[in-house]
Amino acid sequence: MKKIIFSILIASAVASCNIDRNPYGSMDSDLVTQNPEGNLGALMNGTYGQLKAWSDPMHRLGEYAGDNMMIRGASTDAFFEFISYERTPNNGRLQTFWDAGYKAVAQASNIIKLVKEGQSAEIDNQLGECYYIRGMMYFYLCRAFGKPYYQNPETNLGVPIVNGTPDDVINDLNLPDRSTVKQTYEQAISDLKKAESLMTIDKKAAFASKEAAQAMLSRVYLYMSGTYKNPNAEYSRLAVEYADKVINSGKYVLLARDQFMKYNTFRPEDNKETIFAIKRVASEFSGFDHYYGIGGMYSNIGGMGWGEMYASAKYISLLDETGRNDWRPDHLKIVDARAAFIEPTYAKDQNTGNYTEVFRFIKYEETKDKQGNLIKANKYVQAPITRNGNVITCKDGAETYTLTAKNVQEGSYTISYKDGKTYNGYVDYFITLNNGYPQFYIVKCSREGEDSQLHSPVISRLGEVYLNRAEANAKLGNYGAALTDLNLIRTRSVVNGAYQNLDASNANKLIDRERQLELAYQAERSYDVFRNGEQLIREYPGPHNQYRNIPATDYRVTYFIPQTAINSYPGVLTQNPTSN
Repeated sequence: MKKIIFSILIASAVASCNIDRNPYGSMDSDLVTQNPEGNLGALMNGTYGQLKAWSDPMHRLGEYAGDNMMIRGASTDAFFEFISYERTPNNGRLQTFWDAGYKAVAQASNIIKLVKEGQSAEIDNQLGECYYIRGMMYFYLCRAFGKPYYQNPETNLGVPIVNGTPDDVINDLNLPDRSTVKQTYEQAISDLKKAESLMTIDKKAAFASKEAAQAMLSRVYLYMSGTYKNPNAEYSRLAVEYADKVINSGKYVLLARDQFMKYNTFRPEDNKETIFAIKRVASEFSGFDHYYGIGGMYSNIGGMGWGEMYASAKYISLLDETGRNDWRPDHLKIVDARAAFIEPTYAKDQNTGNYTEVFRFIKYEETKDKQGNLIKANKYVQAPITRNGNVITCKDGAETYTLTAKNVQEGSYTISYKDGKTYNGYVDYFITLNNGYPQFYIVKCSREGEDSQLHSPVISRLGEVYLNRAEANAKLGNYGAALTDLNLIRTRSVVNGAYQNLDASNANKLIDRERQLELAYQAERSYDVFRNGEQLIREYPGPHNQYRNIPATDYRVTYFIPQTAINSYPGVLTQNPTSN
């Protein structure tokens, strides 16, 4: 009897399984085909279940490699390689990303092979969901393991295209090597277009939908649209076309500013802006399991979470460009709505019960390591201040400095430091330090419903689709249309903050800025930088190498194929290059 075996790509697992028994998440094909509506639902649940294991490393690969966050110190956890760009093929989190991604591909593919179209709208819709999941997986896998599309996609390697388990898994399990980036994208597009054609039922944002496929297609084509200097008009036009479909469907709305500032608290099915999210529920976690979720590294809420990663100084500076976001409890003023997802941990003096006023700034230092190599770094300073009328002084070590006002109302001052440099900073309250770093907690991946660290990772939302269309239109030279979309997102977060003009001279800067602000902590940032041919610059406090910029052509832009996957792969699986 033919069985559905979903976990492929690990030869040892295939060789050891008893084919007379059904693996977890599998079912006799006869049972599926005899009663598709009755049994297909169970298999679909298993397919969505694979996304839950996949979404955790997916987030870490995309976000930790960017410039929106910093970590308090070096870590032995495998994710530190994503931050440090010290790439290795022996990485457990990378392995989980690969395994769970291909399990989802296999499970979706086997359902597609077994179930015929046209039996009912419900079955066709579920088949469409399978095509969506498979197409999405190929795209996400290719952007992690393949080079940016603008760089020779016809020859650069993507990932293996494996659409289903072979009928004879014992004697016919010789899988293909990696396809090219172009071929992988073509497979993703084919699957997503098929998904678009099959799905007609809206089951809310916890499930795939026609619009979810269209939103993903708008992103895929944007990734193919070239750089601002050398755009691809055809793919830019297609990115606009699919963004139009989502926006014109009328099914989604941009949340109002006050609601957007609570975006993280809404369940996917209750959020009018979310198109597709990977639904998590509290019952999937037990007690301190929440520590190990995505939000647990960004914050500690109610005693839950490690709280070891914070908003980067670069991201905070972007938030403050149009005016200071003041998080002090008795001075609270959020200028940019996206600052609502950042929560500094202000600490009161244990003796007085009052907050301690400090001048917070970032200074530059040069030191040498044991080998005599120059180390350049930026470091936070929180220097206690003294007020004498309108004169404010601060003390850092043995030195006392008089601050020069820039904007008294915002508490913005400069300091002429002993190293001969002038630094900008803010009068603030003392923020709790962790290994010398102020804790700017990130809560965008926390507080869903009533659970402190519960979070359903957002895959697509309407805000991104508008930004996709803005960028694609800018690459087409349609700057007026691009500016309109850009300002829809901009003015939602910054009241009266509309950009006045957009043209070839500033489109890259303004659209990139808005994408960084809007899509932070959604695993998009590092890929956005590299797909447009830019270099990643992280000249802000943290244990990373602050002055080692990563150009889009660097070999470390792509992750290594996990060595375990190569060792167990039934066929040749080519590794990524280990140098430029």
